[in-house]
Amino acid sequence: MIHEPLTLFCYADLSGQVRGKGFPTRLLDKRLKSGIGWTPTNLMFTALGTIAPSPWGPHGDLTLMPDPATKVEVDFEDGAPAERFFLCDVTQTDGSPWDCCPRTALKTAVEDLRRETGIVLRTTFEHEFVYSGAETRPGDMYGLGAIRRHGAFGETFLAALHAAGLEVDSYLPEFGSGQFEVTLPPVEALAACDQAVILKEIARATAHRLGHRVTFAPRVTPDGLGSGVHIHFSLWTEDGEPISFDPERPFGVSDKAGSFLAGVIRHMPALCAFTAPTAISYLRLKPKTWTGVWSNLGYHDREAGIRICPVFGPHKKTARQFNFEYRAADATANPYLQLATIIQAGLSGLRDGLATPQPTSGVDPETLDEAERNARGIRRLPSSADEALAALEADTAAGSFLTPALTEAYLANKRAELDLTREWSPEELCNRYAAVY
Repeated sequence: MIHEPLTLFCYADLSGQVRGKGFPTRLLDKRLKSGIGWTPTNLMFTALGTIAPSPWGPHGDLTLMPDPATKVEVDFEDGAPAERFFLCDVTQTDGSPWDCCPRTALKTAVEDLRRETGIVLRTTFEHEFVYSGAETRPGDMYGLGAIRRHGAFGETFLAALHAAGLEVDSYLPEFGSGQFEVTLPPVEALAACDQAVILKEIARATAHRLGHRVTFAPRVTPDGLGSGVHIHFSLWTEDGEPISFDPERPFGVSDKAGSFLAGVIRHMPALCAFTAPTAISYLRLKPKTWTGVWSNLGYHDREAGIRICPVFGPHKKTARQFNFEYRAADATANPYLQLATIIQAGLSGLRDGLATPQPTSGVDPETLDEAERNARGIRRLPSSADEALAALEADTAAGSFLTPALTEAYLANKRAELDLTREWSPEELCNRYAAVY
């Protein structure tokens, strides 16, 4: 059967869904220079298949302009078409930046941080997902048998990631039934988000070729364990020297890292509108579930909103390993907006010279009295998507982390999606989002 190789130019929209346009691969050289046409209102697609009220309506034109560094071409050698795509910035037709492009928002945040402070963020995402082809049994968490019983998926997935230019740091069976986790080494922010998008698409492509599917949804059942996205980050100089660690300071948190973390924690309730943005996010974000429901800095604590992570091996490697983990996040979000708003929040803390938050160690913030929590700046994070959006609207500083046009479009998009879900039972929420993500 004849075929014409196909390449797609794509971007991750406000819901983290990867959308774009394709063309014959023989035209790639031309398209790398010209891009491909796009429409502003396409940004207003919700994850659930509707179009939110659009400020652009039927008007306007844009361009999906590819970044050659994001090229993916993976032939699974199964006779099916290869995965061929590039990730793109959404630009004006003259090539100038579009003020509602999520990838451009991250570029802006990265450059703001570098220009004002000389600091570069290195980051990576822990990805959790459920694979429908896993033959599960009770007690499979971290089990050798769980890898054996999910068949060819793991090795095929890792081989496909390698072919796409992504190097895997770890791969393991997680706590949930049929749940697995994959991590990559830390890189600079833009590359980390590009890799996050590529990794999820390669996981879906691998499962599809094996007659199954994966889902990165925060819940697949109302009462089961959830899948999150844990965002690890550390601060570095432009010359590649680590600056998050200071052995002379409490818990090893340097002065600059402390100010950055204080800014993130100050705005964390509003950040949840970007990092955990959907109704199903809050089926997962519950107390006592290792998900992070407080705006606190915790020492080696998986209940904390931000965890000071452990380091391993000789002490001389401590500074290069030392990092923090933002835990109130999941894959229903756009990774570029997750990281852009975290960076802008941290930069605000550096601008204001905020003091390092007092970390909790071996104590649950819920057990502290309200006065002590207030003194430490610890607040309960939103318990619903409505509360998260309200927190964003109430936090005028956080409302300026993105361009006004992008913030307005984002709020309209999320409200429209949330309105669709209001009458759904927890079971329907899980079923719908498991299918979408």
